Order: sequence, then C-alpha cells, then structure tokens
Amino acid sequence: MQEINLEQMVQKLEEQLGDKLITTRDQFFTVLNIDKMALPTLMLKLRDDYGFNHLANLSSVDYGEEFEVVYHLYSIPANDKVCVKTRIPRISAEVDSLIDIWPTADWQEREVYDLMGIKFKGHPNLIRVLLPDDFVGHPLRKDFVMGGR
Repeated sequence: MQEINLEQMVQKLEEQLGDKLITTRDQFFTVLNIDKMALPTLMLKLRDDYGFNHLANLSSVDYGEEFEVVYHLYSIPANDKVCVKTRIPRISAEVDSLIDIWPTADWQEREVYDLMGIKFKGHPNLIRVLLPDDFVGHPLRKDFVMGGR
C-alpha cells in the first residue's frame, strides 16, 4: 500500500483508467464516477494500492432511464474517504458484486437488490433481505406500483 494523499491518488487513477473515470468533489467527498465495466478494477486499486479497507455504505438512486450505485469507502488508518458512483441502464440493471473485495457488501447488495431490483453478478446469495420472498416488485423504484397496477 502506498502512502499517498487523495490528490495524488486521483491523478494516478485518472492516468490509469483514462476516460472510464471522472472525478468530482462535493462538500464531503472526493467522488469517483466510474464506468461499470471498470468498477472492479477501481475498487481493487482503492483497497490494495490506497488502503481503502472499509465499505461503509452501498446504496442506489433511480434516475428513470438508469440507476446509480453509490459506494462510500474509508481508509481507516489514513482517515480518508471517497465516494464511488457508477451508472447502469434500467433495462439491464446489473453490476459486479464486490463481496470478494469487501465482505460488508453482502447484506448491502442484498438490500439494494431487494428494494431496487439491481442484480449483483457473482453474489453468492442474492435473495431478498427485508421483504417477503413472495413480494412482487422493488418498492424503491420510481415506477413501482403496489399490487402491480
């Protein structure tokens, strides 16, 4: 693991990932917007090369034609944090599971699947975690209608 500040890390990642990575900053986080195909590569680099050892939160947003999956990562030893976002089309709502990188992704991916219907490829037990097994639909989607009407 390299000893590096966030600015240097972002510069190196932009050089390595090219146009697959767009970096922005908000009030609280350095935000790394990544193409979904490059997501596993970025996440491994963040963990192995830059010490982001904790996936604190995984959530999603419904933007109509596409979803955004949002990951909040922390480097506890360095006291750093980043936000990683990836967009996926609604018609193929699927992204790679990160459970092999961060075991804490397990229940969080299941929750996003349960409530938004996003599938996590490679997840070993992608089943509902909050709603009954026979529940129809995904209630946090903007197009969800209770009772299927």
